[in-house]
This record gives sequence, C-alpha cells and structure tokens, in this order.
Amino acid sequence: MIEDIKSEAEQKMKRSIEALGSAFNKIRTGRAHPSILDSVMVNYYGQETPVKQVASVNVEDNRTLAISPWDKSMVPVIEKAIMASDLGLNPTTSGDLIRLPMPMLTQETRKEMVKQAKADAENARVSVRNARRDANSMIKDLLKEKDISEDDERRGEDEIQKLTDRYIAEIEKVLKTKEEDLMEV
Repeated sequence: MIEDIKSEAEQKMKRSIEALGSAFNKIRTGRAHPSILDSVMVNYYGQETPVKQVASVNVEDNRTLAISPWDKSMVPVIEKAIMASDLGLNPTTSGDLIRLPMPMLTQETRKEMVKQAKADAENARVSVRNARRDANSMIKDLLKEKDISEDDERRGEDEIQKLTDRYIAEIEKVLKTKEEDLMEV
C-alpha cells in the first residue's frame, strides 16, 4: 500500500517538473527557439490549432525563426496570431515565409524574466510539497485504520521525504540553468 502511495506521489512530482519545463519554454531567452511559439494558436478551418501544426518552424540563425506555412493562405493568420500573443514579437513577411526576429533583451527585461522563472519554480516546489503532504496524509490514514505499523509509517514518510528532496533539487537545477540562460548576453 505504501508503495502505491509513493508511486502516486512520484507521478504528481514528475508532472510538476514537466509543468515547470513548459512554463520555462514560454519564457524566451535572447536566442531563437521554436518552442517559443508553443502557446500561439491560430484559427485553422474553425479549430484553434498550434502554429507548429500548420507550419514548419525552423531556426534561421541565432536570433531569427523562419515560419513556413503549409497552406499559403495561413500567412496573414499566423502573422496576426503572433502579434496578438503576449510574446512581444513582430513578424516580417516575405512572400510565403514569415521571419520572426528576436529583439535584444535589456538587462531590466532579463531580470524580470528571471523573476518570472523564480515564481514558476516556486509554484513547482509548492506542487511537489502538496504531493508530499497528500502522500503523508494517506499514510497516516492507513496507520489510523491499523493497516500498517508505526515503523511502516515512519519508513514510508522517510521515503516520501527523500522523493520530495530529490524533486526539489531537480527544480533548483532547472531554475539555475534557466537563470544562467537568461542572464547570458
């Protein structure tokens, strides 16, 4: 029973790390990366569709993305969607190719993005701690119902704490990498 609780807690903690990764993908660095457009949706035949499903998105150089829609009529739609997004990017169109230059980041902008990254990391840490709390509460319930001994309870809580420490350390590592990436000029 404790193993089931432990594996469930671990799944929740893994999802927290994955959510942090997708949140970090939305915070752009000075370099061009196709994942910046993951949150941009376009109206494609009445369906809200991610840009990467209606066009190929390639890195042209360090600071420019090249977007080539498969359906040429999508060029203005994609352009409007990028401008309407909260990414602060201005696409330029030449024929059926959309270029997306990444503006230089100012020191102030970088610091704001680091603050955002730290806030996202804190949310992930809270989520991991909530998974620990839920698991420990389930273990205590098993003890109350006399399904496990006090030694099993203590052992289970120790294992859950080790899991928590491991995932918190992973969050710190990912945050440190993102901070270095953001502050790199």
